[in-house]
Amino acid sequence: MLVNGVDVRLKELIQSIAAESHFEVIEMEIMPDHVHLLLEVDPQFGIHKAVKTIKGKTSRILRQEFHWLTTKLPTLWTNSYFCSTVGGAPLGIVKQYIESQKTSQRK
Repeated sequence: MLVNGVDVRLKELIQSIAAESHFEVIEMEIMPDHVHLLLEVDPQFGIHKAVKTIKGKTSRILRQEFHWLTTKLPTLWTNSYFCSTVGGAPLGIVKQYIESQKTSQRK
């Protein structure tokens, strides 16, 4: 679903939402059926709120701009997501992992 220009627009939207919601997108990779994000989120804002905001706004806007998305699935996103803290892991390693996801999917 996240192909044919939807991926490009989704990246723009996520960056915009991050800026207005005061969290930072450190790394992002859009896959055809899911998204990898490395975010820096203020604990007072909360990762749950960041994910909910991203999913809600992007779903509404993308389904308006790409009408064919409304004919494929009842909703753009599911309610689920995976979240993990990186703690002491070097950010460079995590960024490299996310960047490598697109190329590893092609193999």
